Amino acid sequence: MVSMLALTAAAAQAQEMNFNRVSSFATPLNNGARAAEESSAEIIGASADGMTLVYTDSPLGVIGLIDITDPANPQPKGNVDVGGEPTSVTVIGNTAFVAVNTSASYVEPSGKLLAVDMGSLEITGECDLGGQPDSTDHTDAGDLIAVAIENERDEDLGDGRVGQMPAGFMVTVGVQDEALACDTLKTIDVTGLTEIAPEDPEPEFVDINGLGEIAVTLQENNAIVIIGADGTVMNQFSAGAVDLDGIDATDERAALLFTESQPGRLREPDGLQWIDDNHFMIANEGDMDGGSRGATVFHKDGTLVWESTNAFETPVIQAGHYPDKRSDAKGVEPEGMEVATFGDTTYAFVLGERSSTISVYDVTDPANPVFTQLLPSGIAPEGAIAIPERNLLAVANEADLIEDGGVRSHVMIFEYQQAPAAYPTLTSEGADELIGWGAISGMVADQGLIYAVNDSFYGYQPRIFVIDPSQTPARITRAIDVTRGGHPAQKLDMEGITTDGEGGFWIASEGRTDRMVPHGLYHVNAKGEIKQEVAFPAELLAVEKRFGAEGVTRVGDTLWIAIQRNWGDDAGNDVKLVAYNTETGDWGAVTYPTEDPETGWVGLSEITAHEGYLYIVERDNQIGANAKVKQLTRVSLDGLTPAPLGGELPMVEKEVVRDLIPDLAAWNGYIVDKVEGFAIDADGNGWVSTDNDGVDDSSGETFFWTIGKM
Repeated sequence: MVSMLALTAAAAQAQEMNFNRVSSFATPLNNGARAAEESSAEIIGASADGMTLVYTDSPLGVIGLIDITDPANPQPKGNVDVGGEPTSVTVIGNTAFVAVNTSASYVEPSGKLLAVDMGSLEITGECDLGGQPDSTDHTDAGDLIAVAIENERDEDLGDGRVGQMPAGFMVTVGVQDEALACDTLKTIDVTGLTEIAPEDPEPEFVDINGLGEIAVTLQENNAIVIIGADGTVMNQFSAGAVDLDGIDATDERAALLFTESQPGRLREPDGLQWIDDNHFMIANEGDMDGGSRGATVFHKDGTLVWESTNAFETPVIQAGHYPDKRSDAKGVEPEGMEVATFGDTTYAFVLGERSSTISVYDVTDPANPVFTQLLPSGIAPEGAIAIPERNLLAVANEADLIEDGGVRSHVMIFEYQQAPAAYPTLTSEGADELIGWGAISGMVADQGLIYAVNDSFYGYQPRIFVIDPSQTPARITRAIDVTRGGHPAQKLDMEGITTDGEGGFWIASEGRTDRMVPHGLYHVNAKGEIKQEVAFPAELLAVEKRFGAEGVTRVGDTLWIAIQRNWGDDAGNDVKLVAYNTETGDWGAVTYPTEDPETGWVGLSEITAHEGYLYIVERDNQIGANAKVKQLTRVSLDGLTPAPLGGELPMVEKEVVRDLIPDLAAWNGYIVDKVEGFAIDADGNGWVSTDNDGVDDSSGETFFWTIGKM
């Protein structure tokens, strides 16, 4: 008989609502003959029926449109040239109102406001704004648009300080039947209001509440101004400062240590959104001096209602999204924001520009925001738009890594679903003593746990992470520092790990001669202390190339090491599987045939022994739509005999076990490039993980999942 308590719990679980990503749209899909040029989705809006998205694309000087009739399968609708740099867009009905920067220079700022029909893609109106615009918003009635005229400073002039003339100001423009009424344009002076550079206000982000009141952040001035529906200034106040404790404020160490402080950190807010007619939230990005790495709620009378302090970064850190290279600057950099009500719950979506995350808060009670979810946004989220009527959220990500052969700019779409949260897939425990992590590489399973190493991105903090895969999401419960002589071991690039059968581990380190990192094997005990170092033999180093050991596994006394790429004596696209006998010290190898790459290269990322086979992760270095080879193969150990190094090596036969691209696609983002970890537990379940490159030119997403019984 099922208890009433169990039924109640089951019903509650069935009614669980979460935001999950359902699709991604790469901006080059809209760009036709210009698809190979840099492109960017920055600020985003939606038609009144919620079926069409529109985003600003500054590098191309266009707005792009996306058909989301089926949000799981967005379709391109093309671009509209706006004759300048689009900085913002807001939509009334089926008309997109686009702010465009046409400035000749910092001292000669100019701009315009366009009306664009989202059906015909025709420009139907234009108003001269008299300065360089940034953000826009419209009233609920759709009869007025407010524009922040920033007239931004030249960051290369005068040490980048304000003030720099001309000053910024605010503009309102009337709208009648979705048409601009330029003769109603009103300029609102906001000089003389702030403590910092009162002569040079730089309005940044604007939002209008249900009463028609305009709130605007003056980012470099560290202030907020409230303007009444009649266009007069109602109130202005400083955004203030925050004392930050328990943060990582240094990036030079390439280590995640959340033990530092930054007192009196100016907020310098960017994004702002009204929660109700009296309260609004700001995202404290910083720009000139500040950046308190969090979010704050104010009453419009200037009363501080709630402050996140360092807690904003905690879920980001736990999910492996903390951008260590920004530690000395502004950390995760909260920037854009959206607030909307889904059902009976009002949510704030705060975009972390550098962590590439969306922090979701329940702000139904503005005095007590509650963190509910962390979503993966794509790289560098800039703008968001909620479509509550369709249970949708769309986020525009501005980073386009085309020059580095990386992923393109994307718009990502999330749905508010009656379903468990699909992300994150791996988190760490601890709020008082946070376990920072990232760049997960090799893995091994042992006694119900999975042990994973980070790679050289965290060169001053080499660690073995202890993962409990039985939890959902999987949980990092402990981090073991890899040490030499009592100090964090240097000159390591840990790419593979296996057990030694005695409670310790063997670690494979990928060498790189230009950084004085040797190729080698390291025997460590359960405490992470290096007890033995085994260099690669001369015969192997004679043909050495940069891309070395990418995985290690143990079969009895033999360690098998996967060499990532072709070395000097390898033919064609072949690579080596190298064997080392831990008892005799003998070395040998066999040859493994990789797939021929369509673009870039194909190599090995991991090796794991299980029930008579070596399982191998083989992948290309391509990302997004260019990814073709991400697969798990296996080689039989039956009759597998390594030959001496320096001579002819036997060629193994491989069997493709699983194509991993469909698995990677199941998270509805772009296909990530680095499948780097694979382990098989005692029950025969295969576990796979990806490397997020330490959130450096990466979305920071780590996928950790099981592919079931092998």
